[in-house]
Amino acid sequence: MEEFFGITMGDPAGIGPEIIVKALNNNEVEKLKIVIFGSKNIIEHYINLCNINREINIIKNLDEFKDGAINIYPVNNLSIDEFIIGKINPICGKASFEYIHTAVQFTLEKKLSAVITAPINKTSLNQAGYHYNGHTELIADLTKAQKYSMVLTNGKLNVIHVTTHVALKNVSSYIKKDKILEVIHLAEEAGKLLGKTIPKIGVSALNPHSGEAGLFGDEEINEIIPAICEANKEGINVVGPIPADVIFLKALKGEYDVVVAMYHDQGHIPIKLFGLENGVNFTVGLPIIRTSVDHGTAFDIAGKGIANEKSLVEAIKLADKIVKNKIK
Repeated sequence: MEEFFGITMGDPAGIGPEIIVKALNNNEVEKLKIVIFGSKNIIEHYINLCNINREINIIKNLDEFKDGAINIYPVNNLSIDEFIIGKINPICGKASFEYIHTAVQFTLEKKLSAVITAPINKTSLNQAGYHYNGHTELIADLTKAQKYSMVLTNGKLNVIHVTTHVALKNVSSYIKKDKILEVIHLAEEAGKLLGKTIPKIGVSALNPHSGEAGLFGDEEINEIIPAICEANKEGINVVGPIPADVIFLKALKGEYDVVVAMYHDQGHIPIKLFGLENGVNFTVGLPIIRTSVDHGTAFDIAGKGIANEKSLVEAIKLADKIVKNKIK
């Protein structure tokens, strides 16, 4: 059975269309069967802007896929003249939702093996009436997933978070045993999708020195350690809590396959420090495979032809790797 991959175009006013046409011109992924879910007019604009000499093939079903061409499944007939590149616009938010919705439905119907998402703008999305914090929550809703999480990876580190878009002053109120245990389960799933038969999971502490026996905070004693102990009883290979100032170094040395971070910046900083351009993410807990770039719409450079497609290339390669690991 042939494997087809879908790429959603992202916010039309951002760098998504540009990095897509550049990525599809990259020889690292040229053998994969990749279909763009987006607006034909906009993709054509960026093919011309980037001087890419590739035929465009418009398809109505996957049987019409043409090797060597840039294949587009047209969704939303938005034109490049209907918005300002680099500016927030609800019509772009509406279009980005429609690209995602269509590609996800294809994947749920097993027509696509995976979906790769180019960046969307949360403000444009919400102004269009789609009230989600981002891709992860949107796709979880479309697929009716209940327990899910985003995993960041850069080829050196793999990190999953207990909390993400939460004000720092409120993080401790979300650090609860049941939530941590849920994320440990998802970390194990992530490790297996990355090819590890029995993933080694390291759980970060929340407080300095793992709380120093309660002197600097009791979340480790009351919530984190009980979650780890229960996971151990279930047979999961997990250790911790390990102070955040050493756990990522240990992971870089190969001691852990996946690190469970307690909050957004705790996990994002080392990922970006040790491989920003190679950074991608994928979502565990979904009934479909979804990978994505680990950057935003970059409105400041959109439309200038200077956006770097490396993260998208890595996201495509990761989707292919996960598909192959699931088939094994």
